[in-house]
Amino acid sequence: MVLVVSELVTYALRHAGGTFALALAAHPDSIEVAVHDTSPQTPRMCTPDLNGGTGGFGWPMVNRLARATSVTRWPSGSKTVRAVLPR
Repeated sequence: MVLVVSELVTYALRHAGGTFALALAAHPDSIEVAVHDTSPQTPRMCTPDLNGGTGGFGWPMVNRLARATSVTRWPSGSKTVRAVLPR
């Protein structure tokens, strides 16, 4: 869970200029991590950059660790990225 939170918050910091909100919710069989930020740019799968240092590792890793991921885009242009992890 800590790794998923770190990746989602880092994404928000890099692409939304540091304006974000983190919410965690515990359910009987899962934990939900939600990060809301002001950027319309959504995470995407891409080939990790092994030489240039531009990243590309975080979103694939989050998707492998989570049971489910989703991105909700809001009319304001902001978004919420969610990951549900087994508890």
